Amino acid sequence: MTPADTELAAGRKAIAVLYNALMTGLVLTLVSRRGEQAAADFVFAHFRRQHLEKFLPGLEKLGLAGLPDAVACASYHFHSNALGGVKTQLLIESDRKAWVRYPPPRWIWQGAAVCAVPPRVNEAMLHGWHGHNGVSLGNPRLGFVCTGQTVLGHPGLEGYYVEYDQEVAEDQRVRFACDEACPPIDPAAQPVLDLAAWPPERLARVEVSYAAEYVRSLLPVMHALFGPAQAEALVGQTARLIGLQFHEATAAALGIHDEGADSFAGLLAALARAQGETVEVDGPRVVQTGWRLMRGVPLDPALAFAAWNPLWEGLLAAHNRHLRLSSELSGDRLVWTVGPNENGG
Repeated sequence: MTPADTELAAGRKAIAVLYNALMTGLVLTLVSRRGEQAAADFVFAHFRRQHLEKFLPGLEKLGLAGLPDAVACASYHFHSNALGGVKTQLLIESDRKAWVRYPPPRWIWQGAAVCAVPPRVNEAMLHGWHGHNGVSLGNPRLGFVCTGQTVLGHPGLEGYYVEYDQEVAEDQRVRFACDEACPPIDPAAQPVLDLAAWPPERLARVEVSYAAEYVRSLLPVMHALFGPAQAEALVGQTARLIGLQFHEATAAALGIHDEGADSFAGLLAALARAQGETVEVDGPRVVQTGWRLMRGVPLDPALAFAAWNPLWEGLLAAHNRHLRLSSELSGDRLVWTVGPNENGG
């Protein structure tokens, strides 16, 4: 690999971790500052939005559209999450019953965060996505039965899609049955995607886009639920904390060891390139042309930028507290300049 290839690979891993942490952190921010119900409302709306945007096109992209509905749903969750770097398992019992498992560690509730996620918040994810699959497929007999949740101390989130003999009432599209358990799964029997259609370069991009989709979705959902001012405050506060907490690992992954302004500009540019952005660096100044991350998201770019940009401010504060980040969004250009912190840190 060339040095540029090595930097790109490291940047992709780093940005996937940062955006994963931003989603996890935002849920914890809501739990601790707005309460369990607010966090559950956000998680439900977030996953319902992602479902409506991604589920049916994803079935086609993954070549699953012709399978029986229960099998297609479980297979979709298995493949789509695995492509994003999430541990998943699949077991097909029949055309009408198929299991999907997410063994620990849970991607979305990384690290010790799993200890602070109330069951109702975790269940909102299932109601937002898994319980709506039958509706999207036009099959009112399809439901999801959750048999285990990591947040309750079970050995993973697991459950099965099942096609009943009768239509399922709305409040029964997701059921919880902790007295059931997934049968043993043979790791050697797990399906694999056609590698010709998913070469390494494409797989590397998918892991980044998987995490980025959480950011693309969470920003408009937060604005819809809490309004612009509160969305900016809650997301921005979370983003800054994530930047502070994850700077050391991010800088190490990208081989940045000094505290200079130019080195931070290089770090910022590397993370932008990892997301497919076009950037130019001139000493401590970074100019990004276009913003692929938010392309097509129905939200004023200025509002999105105000909530998202504190992630980089937090990174810089940990990089060197005597520096500050001046930021500007102008048309299709994002400009950051690293300079002295006049407040002295």
